[in-house]
Amino acid sequence: MLQDKDRIFTNIYGFESSALAEARARGDWDATRDLITKGREWMVEEVKQSGLRGRGGAGFSTGMKWSFMPKQVGPRPHYLVINADEGEPGTCKDREIMRHEPHKLIEGCLLAGFAMAAHTCYVYIRGEFRREAEAFQRAVDEAYDAGLIGRDACGSGWDFDIHVHLGAGAYICGEETALLESLEGRKGQPRLKPPFPAGVGLYGCPTTVNNVETIAVVPAILRRGSHWFASIGRPRNTGTKLFNISGHVNKPCTVEEAMGVPLKALIERHAGGVRGGWDNLLAVIPGGSSVPLMPRSVCDDVLMDFDSLRDAQSGLGTAAVMVMDRSTDVVKAITRLARFYMHESCGQCTPCREGTGWMWRVLARMAEGRARVDEIDVLEEVTRQVEGHTICALGDAAAWPIQGLIRHFRPELERRIREHEAAAARRAA
Repeated sequence: MLQDKDRIFTNIYGFESSALAEARARGDWDATRDLITKGREWMVEEVKQSGLRGRGGAGFSTGMKWSFMPKQVGPRPHYLVINADEGEPGTCKDREIMRHEPHKLIEGCLLAGFAMAAHTCYVYIRGEFRREAEAFQRAVDEAYDAGLIGRDACGSGWDFDIHVHLGAGAYICGEETALLESLEGRKGQPRLKPPFPAGVGLYGCPTTVNNVETIAVVPAILRRGSHWFASIGRPRNTGTKLFNISGHVNKPCTVEEAMGVPLKALIERHAGGVRGGWDNLLAVIPGGSSVPLMPRSVCDDVLMDFDSLRDAQSGLGTAAVMVMDRSTDVVKAITRLARFYMHESCGQCTPCREGTGWMWRVLARMAEGRARVDEIDVLEEVTRQVEGHTICALGDAAAWPIQGLIRHFRPELERRIREHEAAAARRAA
């Protein structure tokens, strides 16, 4: 379990003000200029050595991603883009940072921008996060007025500007290249890669897109040292993480914990346990709606980190833990997620455009038992044809929850179908 002295987000619940003076009292903007004077190479290497992996879902090495940016600035300027779209169902961590800890994100933007030679940062916020955008803009204005960003940011000689941009609420814009398309004023549709954003990104210039939480922890890593961050959690799964716990728990919450915390301990210690007790647990979706669910038998011992959940045939994703007790109609729950992905498909790739709708329609029939048992195998085969055959990961996100349902709850699907068939036979008789 995480010790209080190692917490990064000390005001995540908003018990104190998010204003600049209070943020500084909590340690933000402390000797930021001294960190900048240590140079870009030092910053990138520290982030690499910390083991920080992207907190937006993919889990790619942050320091490695930064190192892909050109070392020298040519005729094209460098850009930093912050992904605050947070459209993954069940996920609500980035909004808490923007509401209650905005200066951690702003300071992180400055340090990351300097590390990648970017003078300009765009923060792309989900359209529905109107109040979060207002709170973040107030903090940005405070930072400008105090000389922390803008010309000669923090007295470092580095000019750095932050622009806040509100999206229109499309889930697909959480994918980094679709976000860039939207930011440029076009329809949010993912781009083919290569070229990757580090070579050709925003306005055709070198760009790095990072998640809010990823950037917000950078100042603490640089200030306290990569060895400190790397000492928390497990190898390849280091540091602290914000977890969202929702669903059938007694106290839904957002909490900061160490990577690798046992799922059972996370739920029982911070969320007051499963409604009706642990024995009433049916399944858990551990990382937002796009990862496969896990039945109670897996949840007893699994650890909450990238590698452990991958080995359990699921994923950490955004660390949005959705708990379902035995009162849940698990087939209808996954059917609802399938409808969400059908609705949010941008329609660019045929497997996703056609497959998400087909999968939802078949699953909706299965939820009512209006299907044949052999259609379960057909449905799983279609998920395999969608998975990995699209430009972005939305096709995978649509397929994985259905695969998890079939893997762990196939007997429930078969029971509904047989009961419906038996009822139809009785009516016919």
